[in-house]
Amino acid sequence: MAEKTYTVLVLCTGNSCRSQMAEVLLNHDLAGQVRALSAGTRPQPKVADGAIAALKAAGLNTDGLHPKDIDAVMNEDIDLVVTVCDNAKEACPIFPKPIPAIHLPFHDPHGEPLESFLAVRDDIRTRLVAAVREKLGQQTAAA
Repeated sequence: MAEKTYTVLVLCTGNSCRSQMAEVLLNHDLAGQVRALSAGTRPQPKVADGAIAALKAAGLNTDGLHPKDIDAVMNEDIDLVVTVCDNAKEACPIFPKPIPAIHLPFHDPHGEPLESFLAVRDDIRTRLVAAVREKLGQQTAAA
């Protein structure tokens, strides 16, 4: 029997940096286990150049990345919501069914040099990927 693929929504305010990097990292590092999506409570016009550069520097695919409003993913069958900034946690919408959520804030590198984006990318890869793996592992065990 095939293992379930969990849908994880990464929520941020602008959906232009941290949540985009988290989406790509989760889809890459937990491929086959997780389908990650990202959205913002107030999406920006485009993904930050530094976020794209940081992902490409790690050899990750950035094709098709674009900021999305939370409404674009409300009809998805989401298994876990991860908020990566305090504003998104406060503005997190009410979903039609109860969805487990974790809050893991990360520094916002907007307007900072590439080194800041690289540090945030690595922090997301270390802390968020592990937290999602642990949270979904608990769900799998309880199922």
